[in-house]
Amino acid sequence: MKPARHHVTTCKGCRAPIVWAFTSKNGRKQPVDAEPTDKGNLAVTQGADDVLYVRSLTKAHPEPRPSEWQAMPHFATCTSPPPRRSSGGGQRTTSGVRPAPWQR
Repeated sequence: MKPARHHVTTCKGCRAPIVWAFTSKNGRKQPVDAEPTDKGNLAVTQGADDVLYVRSLTKAHPEPRPSEWQAMPHFATCTSPPPRRSSGGGQRTTSGVRPAPWQR
């Protein structure tokens, strides 16, 4: 099974065909390769509301259901991923001196 044509878009980085699907775990959108593959670790299905949903294939449920197709997360296959966001760690710079001493 393949995604419907109106779900397919292109990745901004590598221009590969992808679909956006809501994760069953937390409801966030995840980019998924539009082309089904037997090597994928995701199962994608189209709901009755015409929205795509994705779940991970696990040891307990290693095979996709009849209404699902197997796919790869696009993060794993993108040849031009966006730059990683800073986690806020690293060295901080001070912008001045505290105006008053600490009060005890």
